[in-house]
Amino acid sequence: MTPPVFAHGSLRLYLLALLDEHPRHGYELIQALSDRFGGTYSPSAGTIYPRLSKLEEEGLVSKLADGRKTVYEITPAGRAELDARRSELDAIEDEVTDSVRRLAAGVRAEVDDAMRSLRAELASAAREAKRAAKRGAATPAGAGSAGTTSSPVDSGRAVHEADLLLNEFRQRVRTDVRTAVSRGRGADEAVALLRRRLDEVRAEVQQLIGR
Repeated sequence: MTPPVFAHGSLRLYLLALLDEHPRHGYELIQALSDRFGGTYSPSAGTIYPRLSKLEEEGLVSKLADGRKTVYEITPAGRAELDARRSELDAIEDEVTDSVRRLAAGVRAEVDDAMRSLRAELASAAREAKRAAKRGAATPAGAGSAGTTSSPVDSGRAVHEADLLLNEFRQRVRTDVRTAVSRGRGADEAVALLRRRLDEVRAEVQQLIGR
């Protein structure tokens, strides 16, 4: 997924807003941004720390040592600038909301693609079973192994049942991911887990049908 990009000066202002909530370490700021964007945007230290240094030079934030870490805190001057640019901050929050919505749409698309791929494998397995059943019917009695192939009716029922299971699974996963997106956390990890497990299931299906 393509991470959202802050307009010029927007990230600087957003950092002030995060520090206005409470003082934070640099890593906590990175994590807070990642959480706000549902995991789709995680700035690097090389993006965050130079901006914090600039804010400190301008007297908008101060820092103090907390063991080996440095805690950043907004200053009265920083709050004054934040108040003066509150309308800009509201616009940035709208951009964050739009980004999370795009994440939800992307998650739905990935779930749909994974489901279509798995359903295609099941349909392929059903076609193979039908062909095998026809070959078995054309084989003279006593030739070959008996009772090792599924009938076309059984194959069709299996595909139908698998289709129902996949649709039910897709709806449940969509609900879970929407919940993660609305809470601003866990969505990216959920997609990665979903992709990994579906690949595993598909591999097992392929192994089962002898591909």
